[in-house]
Amino acid sequence: MRAGLRVAGVDGCRAGWIAVIRERDARHPDADPRHTLIVTEGIATLFGDAALETIAIDMPMGLPERAGQGGRGPERVVRPLLGARQSSVFSVPSRAAVACEEYGEACRVALATSDPPRKVSKQAFHLFPKVREIDALLTPALEARVFEVHPELAFWRLNGERAMRLPKKVKSAASMPGIEERAALLRHHGFEAEFLEQRPPKGAGRDDLVDACVNAVIAERIAAGRAECFPRDFQRDGKGLRMAIWA
Repeated sequence: MRAGLRVAGVDGCRAGWIAVIRERDARHPDADPRHTLIVTEGIATLFGDAALETIAIDMPMGLPERAGQGGRGPERVVRPLLGARQSSVFSVPSRAAVACEEYGEACRVALATSDPPRKVSKQAFHLFPKVREIDALLTPALEARVFEVHPELAFWRLNGERAMRLPKKVKSAASMPGIEERAALLRHHGFEAEFLEQRPPKGAGRDDLVDACVNAVIAERIAAGRAECFPRDFQRDGKGLRMAIWA
């Protein structure tokens, strides 16, 4: 990554979006990066920041007209890499299902637009507003700066291409042993302990913080040309958006 580049790792949270800005001083390119934590209600704030050359977001981008077995190509490719952590990768349904604002309707539409027919999980449905928010703004031109990532695939990459041993959540609640396992890895990638141990802003959790941090590392790798997309032969959706996860 060239000196002075400014990138962001982003994760959804209750308050909207949590972002970790990662910067290197152009005068001291070999020094540890500087990090800033922000929470914003809308993703447009980050898209509009022209100083952010790369933005890596944990949210599906590129929505199929019909969903196949196991979701899109990216989900099918990355799950086998993650072992016990593969349940964190949910299947993305059709664009028409994502457009639904009522759960029963989303399930009905998903059944009609998937092969084999499959309903929508509650976990996936709760993310639909954020998926729609990004989809409304994203264009093929913005793809030069905005990339889809997944935290567990990101940790897999930083962990020598081995899935993390402990879960980050247990019964939908943050699990501190898993978070500490990930924080220890992040400390080897330029994060200070004080930054990782800070109290997250209102509307965000410790799991959201570590996810935004690892996404920022992947954003840096993308900017440096050291990231890989899954699958390599990705497809594009009806809007021309790529369907790929980067790490």
